[in-house]
Amino acid sequence: MRILTLGSGGVGSAAVGIATRRDFFELMVVADYDLARAEHTVGRFPSDKRLIAAQVDASDAASVATLVREHKITHVFNAVDPRFVMPIFEGAIAGGADYLDMAMSLSKPHPTDPYSQVGLKLGDEQFAQEQHWVDSERLALVGIGIEPGLADVFARYAADEHFSEIDEAGVRDGSNLVVAGYDFAPSFSIWTTIEECLNPPVIFEKDRGWFTTEPFSEPEVFDFPEGIGPVECVNVEHEEVLLIPRWVDAKRVTFKYGLGDEFIDVLRTLHKLGLDSTTPVMVKGQPVSPRDVVAACLPDPATLGDKMSGKTCAGLWVRGTGKDGQPRSTYYYHVVDNQWSMSQYGDQAVVWQTAINPIIALELLHEGTWTGVGVLGPEAFPAQPFLDKLVEYGSPWGMREQD
Repeated sequence: MRILTLGSGGVGSAAVGIATRRDFFELMVVADYDLARAEHTVGRFPSDKRLIAAQVDASDAASVATLVREHKITHVFNAVDPRFVMPIFEGAIAGGADYLDMAMSLSKPHPTDPYSQVGLKLGDEQFAQEQHWVDSERLALVGIGIEPGLADVFARYAADEHFSEIDEAGVRDGSNLVVAGYDFAPSFSIWTTIEECLNPPVIFEKDRGWFTTEPFSEPEVFDFPEGIGPVECVNVEHEEVLLIPRWVDAKRVTFKYGLGDEFIDVLRTLHKLGLDSTTPVMVKGQPVSPRDVVAACLPDPATLGDKMSGKTCAGLWVRGTGKDGQPRSTYYYHVVDNQWSMSQYGDQAVVWQTAINPIIALELLHEGTWTGVGVLGPEAFPAQPFLDKLVEYGSPWGMREQD
């Protein structure tokens, strides 16, 4: 397996570190628009001669395809923000490689009724090209980060092993992470966080299909495991709601994230001021994206690990009827302690937790345990081998029966 990892930021760099401990690939090209950043990531692992750095323009499909052909790449792993999904997606197949990503093509709200009707949904542009991938006998494995990713695997596992009927598959993510010395310092890309939190959240109901609601709607307090405790969670836009119903029979699918009142207030303020916009404005004669300015003013999440403490949890709460015909309510989850990920890998918990899943998926593809063609989500593959790999990688998952 010859891998092209596009993006050497926090998640990309963490993914490289996880992969270097495995022997399933023969080459990994770490590429970034900033060659020095790619070289820095490769330089973290000087003894691994399978790694090389390269420069790439992720906004240009031809640039991606050229790099794929140059290094005889078999799998393109997209570790940049979702603005660049489509050129990388198209560049991978043009170059003759399979593709993996952790976030899907961007949505566009409904032009006249954004808080009840869907417009262009997350991933729609990718699914529109599925036949091309099938005809080319290539695989695009989409949404295989932590979220989307692990909750999708849990949905497949719950349907196969524990539930005969699923009333609701509800993603519930939260943490008790604290960053010392900062009044406001997101632990993940603020560009992506703004995108998913301020867009209209999508909900799926079997008898209604996909529909939207107001941002931060339907607040509920969810008690997270392993000492994290109660966190208020709200609806946000996320890929799992668009992926799970395609392969798992569920009456309702939701995604709620534990943001906290302060974080929500900041996001609302950014929106009121127009600072969430990606449309450039003129500043002293120069076009500037307001959201890029916000991102530039905040610390790089990848650099916060030594200032962070606490744990982060990603999971899926499934309610319905068990295989025994009795009512069942189960929370499947994965927790990463920042102290552990920093001591073991030198990466903060959120980026490390995001990075482990695509590396496991790549290994399963290499082994032939996961196979397929077309545009497929994690739900399209058997879940047990993936969950076994999590344990093998030293980061086990958990399961808790709910009231």
